[in-house]
Amino acid sequence: MFKQVKQSKAYQDVVDQIQEAIMTGALKAGSLLPAERDLKEKFGISRGTLREALRVLEQKGLIEIRTGVAGGSMVREVNSDKLSENLGLLIRNCAVSLTDLAEFREEMEGGVTALAAQRAGAEDVALLRTLLQEAEEQLDLGPAGWDGFIRIDEQLHLALAKMSGNLLFQTVLQSLYANIHTYYVKYLPRDEALLKENFADLCAIVTAVEAHDSEQARAVAQSHVRRFNKYMEQKGAQ
Repeated sequence: MFKQVKQSKAYQDVVDQIQEAIMTGALKAGSLLPAERDLKEKFGISRGTLREALRVLEQKGLIEIRTGVAGGSMVREVNSDKLSENLGLLIRNCAVSLTDLAEFREEMEGGVTALAAQRAGAEDVALLRTLLQEAEEQLDLGPAGWDGFIRIDEQLHLALAKMSGNLLFQTVLQSLYANIHTYYVKYLPRDEALLKENFADLCAIVTAVEAHDSEQARAVAQSHVRRFNKYMEQKGAQ
């Protein structure tokens, strides 16, 4: 399975070989890598180089390094956790510009909403209508209901992502909405008129999804992102 590595890039070569073995299924989730002594001999490297490679693989979420009597390097199941974590850190720390965030959301949420309009069933539409009703009830409470409204807004967008039937869209948008509050706090005022405008957009999106009008659903979602990004840019420029 493994061969000796080029010493000029030894640790990276080890990472690439083990990663390829995991991706191709030669190493299965839950299995242990060979012992360190065996790996050192197979790769022709030092203990320090091997451990550096194993740390990189652990950071990538491909293996779990266990210590103790039953220790070793176990292959993890490949999933979307690292993608979500890395995206979440970028968003939470406002490391993405408003322009980049808007472009990303416009394409992502437009596509998700269009797919939801194509694929939503009667139960899906009923859920969206229920969420709209709950959002309206929160708005009617005035400032006391604003936090609740924002949470329901998130639930509605995540419901749309689930209706798209696309795991990548679901994963990315779940991470986005779990961390985007730092932008809202920094750039969007807590304003009743703004929340009502947001609600009107949600109503238009749900109407388009219910009508299975994917292009209208996409257009409304993208218009919403553009408009609210303009509000954030205006506050950021003050």
